[in-house]
Amino acid sequence: MDMSNDLDRLIFFEQARKISEATYAANPLDADNLTRWAGALLELSQFQNVADSQKMIQDAISKLEEALAINPKKHDALWCLGNAQTSFAFLTNKEDEARPYFEKAAQYFQQAVDEDPSNEIYLKSLEISAKAPDLHQEIIKHGLGQQALGAGAGAGPSTSTSSSSTKTATKNKKSSDLKYDIFGWVILAVGIVAWVGFAKSQMPPSPPPPPPR
Repeated sequence: MDMSNDLDRLIFFEQARKISEATYAANPLDADNLTRWAGALLELSQFQNVADSQKMIQDAISKLEEALAINPKKHDALWCLGNAQTSFAFLTNKEDEARPYFEKAAQYFQQAVDEDPSNEIYLKSLEISAKAPDLHQEIIKHGLGQQALGAGAGAGPSTSTSSSSTKTATKNKKSSDLKYDIFGWVILAVGIVAWVGFAKSQMPPSPPPPPPR
């Protein structure tokens, strides 16, 4: 499957979400499944409007907290939780509202690194998390607000009909590129981990996998 194609990604992670939901019904104590479920929700959140995306990310956070209640040292869940907090922060257009989410993200990334110090993805995420608040501030300074922060994976540049449309589009593209430096990495990394997790679970099976005995 070409995971670079937005439609393929949407179909894949929607199927992944449904399988995780069915697996949870059979075995609610499967922390791996909860983590994969959250990863799928984070991917799917890209395709929603801002309000729905925020709800989906909060749902992912809930799933990850549930996984960590089962296994507090589960480093991939800690790492995904850091990504979820980062994603939610980028969907706010006020610095003071975003700051607590960025701070939580850094804490979760650090915990993930503490549990698995040699993991390069975790280390990279921790490094990037330190730059995220500045990037968020830069996007706000460009005056794009939720227009840029809430753009889904399939959303293109803004097409303003005003006389300054060219200037606006150029500004939007610059800020969107800045956003993708971090936000794109977060989602790409989550997608890779979620995809690998499902591949290990022989994804995509037709029926949901049976619960472990």
